Amino acid sequence: MNVEKPPTLGRKIARGFNRFGGERAAQLVPQARLAGPMPWVIAIMVTLVVIAAAGGLAMRNVAESARTELAAGATVQVLEALPQERERQARIVEEMLQASPAVASTRRVPDEELDALLEPWLGVGTASQAVPVPALIDVRLRSDATQDTLDELQAMLVQRAPDARIDAQASWLGPVFGALSSMQYLALALVVLLAMTSAAAVWLAARSALGSNRGTIEVVHMLGGTDAQIARIFERSIGFDATLGGAVGLAMGLAAILFLGRQFAALGSGMMAAGGLGWTDWVMIAAIPLIAVALAMLTARITVIAALRRML
Repeated sequence: MNVEKPPTLGRKIARGFNRFGGERAAQLVPQARLAGPMPWVIAIMVTLVVIAAAGGLAMRNVAESARTELAAGATVQVLEALPQERERQARIVEEMLQASPAVASTRRVPDEELDALLEPWLGVGTASQAVPVPALIDVRLRSDATQDTLDELQAMLVQRAPDARIDAQASWLGPVFGALSSMQYLALALVVLLAMTSAAAVWLAARSALGSNRGTIEVVHMLGGTDAQIARIFERSIGFDATLGGAVGLAMGLAAILFLGRQFAALGSGMMAAGGLGWTDWVMIAAIPLIAVALAMLTARITVIAALRRML
């Protein structure tokens, strides 16, 4: 009488020596796609990161454009209360600046423009003489407005126009540039904070999945599965969720960027127009979901391997 070895036991033993992976391995950790919170958490995080990154890049472009435009700019003010004397000194300043080799061009700001700029605050124009308004001359230099160049021009002007004062236009917007830099750092800090939050969410999801599948993991481990092979199951599952969430988040973030872009474009401001995103900015924004997927998979792998070493 021949006694045959039970085939079921043989298959189980043989399974322990086969490579542990693929669809068969992934099915050991059942997950209902779109039912869990992980894809939606990642989608929200990616949306916020996309919006924050776009805002930071736009502010960087605005600051760089303004610095480039104002680097060679200067403004001369003739601070004289008497209109006749102010006009005489303004004409002298224009003549001296046009004759200077360091100056590329000059433009006298018309009184009508000054009236339009001051009227919202003062309620009056220069014609009423309620408030003495200095004469303004916009100056374009042939090179950057360094302090040495400004000092030379000031020394030249003061000889015939003692009430003339020259300043670099960039110095007027120093507080604005400081605010833009602060907003850029804030956007960067928000991106880092959201990345850490996403990593923490993945860590919690991986720990929860490990706890709910502890029995299956112990059996697989006894049948020959290594920590790295088990970690790949969770890494693949969370990678799928992160890819899905990243795609949805990118779509929502781009929709928000386009909406906000149209709102700012409607303002008709030259500074806002300089904040448009270039192709390199769009490439950086498009890379955000890929970085989110890589971060999620790396976090899942590190979390699972560290937990398995303590568990088994």
